Amino acid sequence: MLKHIVRRVLSMIPVLLMISIMSFAVIQAPPGDFVDAYVDGQRAAGFPVTPETEAAYRVRYGVDEPLTQQYFSWIGGVLTGDLGISLQQQAPVKDIIADRLPFTILIGTLSFVFLNAIAIPIGVLSATRQYSFTDYALSVFGFLAMGIPDFILAIVVLWGVFQATGDVSVGLMDPGFVGQAWSVGKFMNVVGHLWLPALIAAATGTAGTIRILRANLLDELEKPYVTVARAKGLPRRKLLYKYPLRMALNPFVVGAASILPGLVSGELIVSLTLGIPTLAPVFLTSLEQQDMQLAGSIVLILSTVTVVGILISDILLAVLDPRIRDSV
Repeated sequence: MLKHIVRRVLSMIPVLLMISIMSFAVIQAPPGDFVDAYVDGQRAAGFPVTPETEAAYRVRYGVDEPLTQQYFSWIGGVLTGDLGISLQQQAPVKDIIADRLPFTILIGTLSFVFLNAIAIPIGVLSATRQYSFTDYALSVFGFLAMGIPDFILAIVVLWGVFQATGDVSVGLMDPGFVGQAWSVGKFMNVVGHLWLPALIAAATGTAGTIRILRANLLDELEKPYVTVARAKGLPRRKLLYKYPLRMALNPFVVGAASILPGLVSGELIVSLTLGIPTLAPVFLTSLEQQDMQLAGSIVLILSTVTVVGILISDILLAVLDPRIRDSV
């Protein structure tokens, strides 16, 4: 098992190198660069920029350097902990990311908890009550939830919360806590605001997870080892949770590796609708402005999180499934 973990860690190095190259290439792919976008925006706003000033910007930000030199300058800074300066916001990239990444992770964690707490019991219930009224009702619910866009769901939930409480649950915290030092009260207030976007971000994934778990569990329940266990008189509940359910959960352990990147892309509209300062709106703006330092760093960080998540999911999968553990 230890040798397997060491091999997986070593294999991450070339993967991360290729990810950094591809991240840089994707950011550089659109025509023009940050200076072009900035100058066009200034001119459109009625602030003309002289050719000399534009040339000075190009020298200052190094956008006219060869792409290989730009890449090595960028990745060299990343390896030393310097993610560079956001050209659009004129602030250190690491400070921008550090300011918003915790809320993204918190929403992702809450969404993951909501998703599994709702989807797994419902999926098990649907599979064990196959073709019953409960199964059909849950299937209808799943299809409806999968078909509702996140921003529509966010607006509907906001309206429902307002009708029930008279409070518009928008933003990161109540206005009274803005600018105050962190305290238990402020933290609880932030959590009170974040559970709603976390639940909305998890809603669509929950419906899909229910359908996948139901199908996997039904497949496992038809396998010969379940028939043999039943013939030996193993109690139904013990049989369900000790064997078929563990095997049916394998895809979710694998899928957990991409939960954070998936939520960063999936909660973009939710964050914009509810006014939550997560990483997704910043990422969108950096792509629009071709802010390579910020956009490239976000892509690299999320990709690294995904690769590390895959490593963790491999280890958890080996622990969960003895067939995989014995083959490692």
